[in-house]
Amino acid sequence: MIELLAPGPLATVQDLGRPGLADLGVSRSGAFDRGALRLANRLVGNHESAAGIEFVLGGLVLRLADAATVAFTGARCELSGHRGGWNAALSCPAGSVISTGTPVTGLRSYLAVRGGLAVAPVLGSRATDTLSGLGPAALAAGQQLPVGTAAAGEPGDFAGDPARQPAGGTATLRLAAGPRAGWFDPDLRGRLFDSPWLVGPDSNRIGTRLAGTALRLRPDAERAAAELPSEPTLPGAVQVPPDGQPIVLGPDAPVTGGYPVIAVLPAAELDLLAQLRPGGALRFAPSRAPAGSGLRFGLG
Repeated sequence: MIELLAPGPLATVQDLGRPGLADLGVSRSGAFDRGALRLANRLVGNHESAAGIEFVLGGLVLRLADAATVAFTGARCELSGHRGGWNAALSCPAGSVISTGTPVTGLRSYLAVRGGLAVAPVLGSRATDTLSGLGPAALAAGQQLPVGTAAAGEPGDFAGDPARQPAGGTATLRLAAGPRAGWFDPDLRGRLFDSPWLVGPDSNRIGTRLAGTALRLRPDAERAAAELPSEPTLPGAVQVPPDGQPIVLGPDAPVTGGYPVIAVLPAAELDLLAQLRPGGALRFAPSRAPAGSGLRFGLG
């Protein structure tokens, strides 16, 4: 059992989500930085899909009722109450209290415990969906979380770069063309790459709102956009609402939307997007899609 003494600004239970249920109107949800959660689970010997804790801007404090092996990944925080490092398996005796400081860079951190969190699954997942309310509620001080017994292997350390993290300055993310890219003039599509963007303060797991040079539809496409019915979306879709300020959909976004999608952030880029703080700067670059895929900007 893990007792949560403090959740920080926001802490939720996350696994790899609920894929394949969009036809039922159910979002994928799951960890925003999937690479960081996968790494944490590998470090403690879990299946990569095991449930852990996603927490924002540090501040997580917990007590381990029993001896346990845990790992912290994602935005790096200082750990108090245990002599050990980040991105490593930590063997903790019963009664250990571990607290996390505020990360210098990055936004979301992850905790995995060997055996995984054994909260009740909903539709095959233990993930908290902040939009629909599926899964457990956001974590609160005093809450106790059961730890399971299933594990995939032995804990261990993993060398190398475990996950992409913002290193300060302006982050660069790659984009592929979206289904409505042709509704924008080429010079306006180019603004996606020529202009810097700032992450808005109202960004969350549903969508990352960007502020910069407004993207406007071609005049002949405005009526089509006004009459556009809701159509399927996915995490990483870059929607352009009427004010021209893009929204990049996150893991808890609805499965349909009515704004034109100018571009799509490939799944591998979402991990870095998950770590960008409000006020942080980013630029987009064209995706390195294979020739003939039709995904790169400028191909038709």
